[in-house]
Amino acid sequence: MSQRIVVALGGNALGHNLDEQYQAVRQTAAAIAGLIAAGHQVVIAHGNGPQVGMIQQAMAELTRLDPVRYIPCPLSVCVAMSQGYIGYDLQNALRETLLNQGLPAAVSTVLTQVEVDPQDPAFCHPTKPIGAFMTEEEAKAMVEQRSYTVMEDAGRGWRRVVASPKPKAIVELDTIATLVEAGQVVIACGGGGIPVVREEKHHLKGAPAVIDKDFAAGLLAESLGADWLIILTAVEKVAIRYRQPGETWLDRLTPAEAEAYAAAGEFAPGSMLPKVQAAARFARSAPGRVALITQLNRALDGMAGLTGTRIQA
Repeated sequence: MSQRIVVALGGNALGHNLDEQYQAVRQTAAAIAGLIAAGHQVVIAHGNGPQVGMIQQAMAELTRLDPVRYIPCPLSVCVAMSQGYIGYDLQNALRETLLNQGLPAAVSTVLTQVEVDPQDPAFCHPTKPIGAFMTEEEAKAMVEQRSYTVMEDAGRGWRRVVASPKPKAIVELDTIATLVEAGQVVIACGGGGIPVVREEKHHLKGAPAVIDKDFAAGLLAESLGADWLIILTAVEKVAIRYRQPGETWLDRLTPAEAEAYAAAGEFAPGSMLPKVQAAARFARSAPGRVALITQLNRALDGMAGLTGTRIQA
């Protein structure tokens, strides 16, 4: 039976530079094409943590070299840039893969704005990792030289962190829905969406933040009436006591169980925590909705119940 699926891809799964991304999107396209070949309707959201950090660093260096001609580039604009170039690579790779398999190949990237609350407490407590991994010494240097906020990221190294407010509404939702209904494979809410706040007379103003792509993908899935939210990550399943004695990999959870583990501190902030929280919220949003967290190449197996962590009411 055909299902409507929103797939959330991690920014790290798309590589850390242009060459890595070009290669990574081909593997990504093959996995997504498998879902489409199985008869499912697919919408794609993706992260941009490494990419947006790279863009902002490049723009900051340009400003440093010529401060008269170039003003600092707002983080919201850097998110928009990342949406464009990731979408460009991803839609071309997916279109080529679909054509090679004799499948319909209408793929569109929608530059997507996502409204946030300017009073969201996240603006006072940055938690969203962006940019490349650093050693502790490199991170301390960034704090001293550029006043960055940094944190250790799930045992993988240190990264810059920025504000990550929760998404309230997807500005281009009607456009996305129209394309989906027309049979397009849509790439939307890239990097969690361009964060904007609503001002007077319908004006939208960019916000200095990066929205977590899992929460944005969950909101997109809810808003489109999706049957599945599939969050693809670097591990096959969700674990409690991860990398500790008694590590346990989880097959099935109710939303309440997932939220209890999250409240108990079982999942790393900025890593697995938002994935589990977004999955639990989507699974409880309507009867029959299913969230799945698994590896990129195991999505179909996960839907069949053979792997992954399934969250369902």
